[in-house]
Amino acid sequence: MSLESKARFQNKIKEMRDFFISYYKEEPVFLFSSPGRIELIGNHTDHNHGKVIVSTLDLSILALVKKTDDNFFVYKTDGFNEMRIDLNSLELRKNEYYQSIGLIRGVLFYLKEAGYKLGGVHITSSTNIFKGAGVSSSAAFEILIGKIISYCYNDDKISSIELAKIGQNAENNYFNKPCGLLDQCAISLGGVNYIDFEDENNPKIINIKCYLKKYDIVITNTLESHSSLSSYYAKIKNDMAMLSSYFQKKYLREVEYQDYLNCREDLISKYSLDVYLRGEHFFEENIRVEKALEALKNHDEDLFVKIIDESGESSFNKLKNCYVKDLNENLPMGIMLSKSINLEGGTRVHGGGFAGTFISLVKKEQTQDYLKQMRKKYGRNNVRKVTLSKFGTRCVSLVEDILKKEYLDEPKRN
Repeated sequence: MSLESKARFQNKIKEMRDFFISYYKEEPVFLFSSPGRIELIGNHTDHNHGKVIVSTLDLSILALVKKTDDNFFVYKTDGFNEMRIDLNSLELRKNEYYQSIGLIRGVLFYLKEAGYKLGGVHITSSTNIFKGAGVSSSAAFEILIGKIISYCYNDDKISSIELAKIGQNAENNYFNKPCGLLDQCAISLGGVNYIDFEDENNPKIINIKCYLKKYDIVITNTLESHSSLSSYYAKIKNDMAMLSSYFQKKYLREVEYQDYLNCREDLISKYSLDVYLRGEHFFEENIRVEKALEALKNHDEDLFVKIIDESGESSFNKLKNCYVKDLNENLPMGIMLSKSINLEGGTRVHGGGFAGTFISLVKKEQTQDYLKQMRKKYGRNNVRKVTLSKFGTRCVSLVEDILKKEYLDEPKRN
């Protein structure tokens, strides 16, 4: 981190500290960070025990935290209402569906159910993660809550996978949004990871040393939130469940791809062509993930980008999660604009789809022109070059250490 970047970061923490003191009348102690994530490939495969490659990003929620002696979990961010939860009152409240307080209560409930200690905390936060647009602001929030309790009251001994499962349960049941385990795992683990969810209780994880030398990653927010589209994501999951039940299996991962292809006509007749194609996307996407992993291992960036683009085509034409009604919506129009500019790179829908974001891998020498053209359409703050991060959710430091003058000093050189 450059001195300029350190200074900006230190100023942000000073602002957050001032707000914390003004609200709670006490000093914060810990600084936590919980990153956003990027789904490089593996679109809508995790809920059928499929394969993905994911990474954390240099976008994050920053949170200042202090343990308290009472029995309340209190979260207050400037400009938003306080969220206060009595740790003795963690039962499901349906009136908190789709609200952050529901996520907090859910995470605390599942932590307690798993036998972990709970305790009072005061928290305030700031974020630069796109909200409701596909980079997992909700999962970053869930894992942040779990990590704070793990660090403050359980000697930081709750594993990354268990934190991910707790976050998923909270989102499914207390937030009322169906989701797989991809987002939570990506954020909890940190770095670039290949994950095979064949055994969801013990997923196969390969950490990948990934540094793109020829391409930049740009994420575009098309200015339509996907936060109200739960029924569309649920339909993808339900369609694939129908297909797997045809073979008397619970998940498509348990079905042989050739058996699926052999039943094409009957499946189309029974369910429709659109439903059949969603299943075909699942099988082909798993194959693409394996090819992408090999491309990264062999440092073949061009092949990796080609596979990313193929994944995007499959999501658009087979999974059909790039628009709700027609091609005039913001997301498909943005994808088509990107592809017309980014001729030598790759573009694909990001995350759940139907609205929200897409990612593009752009040749470095073309990045500035690409950013200029896309920002003309969507605005500077909605088209961002992002960097893959090696960090997951963590306690970064004591707040007082970040605020010391020495933090800005250049390291001594021999």
